[in-house]
Amino acid sequence: ITFEEIHRNAAISYAIFNYVRYTDDKQYLLDYGFEVLVEISRFWADRVNYNPRKDKYMILGVTGPNEYENNVNNNWYTNTMAAWNLEYTLEVMEYIKNEHPERFKQLKNKLKLQKEEIEKWKDIIDKMYYPYVESLGIFEQQDGYMDKELLSVKDIPKEELPINKHWSWDRILRSCFIKQADVIQGLYFLNDRFDLETKKRNFDFYEPKTVHESSLSPCIYSIIASEIGYEEKAYELYLRTARLDLDNYNKDTDDGLHITSMSGSWLAIVHGFAGMKVKDGMLKFSPFIPKAWNKYSFKIIFRGHLLKITVNKNKVTIEQEEGNELTLKVYDDEYTIPPDSKITINILKI
Repeated sequence: ITFEEIHRNAAISYAIFNYVRYTDDKQYLLDYGFEVLVEISRFWADRVNYNPRKDKYMILGVTGPNEYENNVNNNWYTNTMAAWNLEYTLEVMEYIKNEHPERFKQLKNKLKLQKEEIEKWKDIIDKMYYPYVESLGIFEQQDGYMDKELLSVKDIPKEELPINKHWSWDRILRSCFIKQADVIQGLYFLNDRFDLETKKRNFDFYEPKTVHESSLSPCIYSIIASEIGYEEKAYELYLRTARLDLDNYNKDTDDGLHITSMSGSWLAIVHGFAGMKVKDGMLKFSPFIPKAWNKYSFKIIFRGHLLKITVNKNKVTIEQEEGNELTLKVYDDEYTIPPDSKITINILKI
């Protein structure tokens, strides 16, 4: 099924976007990134189907992040990330054209960029089809998902978990059960596009149907749970991430350790509990502390600044160990940290 998992192409583009957002290394776009973005955008332009009856572009015959659904049409995540990929390529193109016109001429000639293909990218962005369930206000994982028998993981007898060890592949494919974050992965990647209520509605619908039989899954759900104020659920999902191999949740540790779950444990703390984001070039934190913990801390390097973040029951402390003056946000308020200094802020209780 892996040849159907074309969403990975957008993940490459997202990695470029995320790297530049975090480091502000725009030279990378001129040297390498733009060429990759253009070629992946060409892939999407080739891969979409135009439906003249609906005047929409669709992406047919894919496997989304949820590998328990194969050969589906219009996986919401895939369609969403494909259109975003095209948007980001055009955004980078405008940046290079305006700020580095000579380099843009070189790249345009090297890549043989045509006005017609750029116009097609814009048309795909404008007319991409996104499955949506009006009555619930949620994104439909793919066409036809709502036709399934919509059960919850709690309806599965415990002795039949994990289902990939006990059910036939045919039964898994016909079920509503989700291997890993799919719609929720999109809400995590394109976080700023969706309000909290949208995130809550989709989390409340999809999490009960997710068996988390992938090491990539519980950390992403944990981060969104943290953001929408589900602190206990966020911690429960963090434990599932951190203890995946220790407790052998999915009965597959004999195959080797899940490195993705190890990095997922870090993500669940830093992006989840500490609420770290980069928005409009500024670092932001929205921390809370799980009830079971007294304190946690971690270090990050952001654009030449080495920071140590410590969160306890009452305070958030951010110490700058290396770097010049830095302005950042904590709970939407701006603070400036001089070199070799720290700030302490009261924990915001939800």
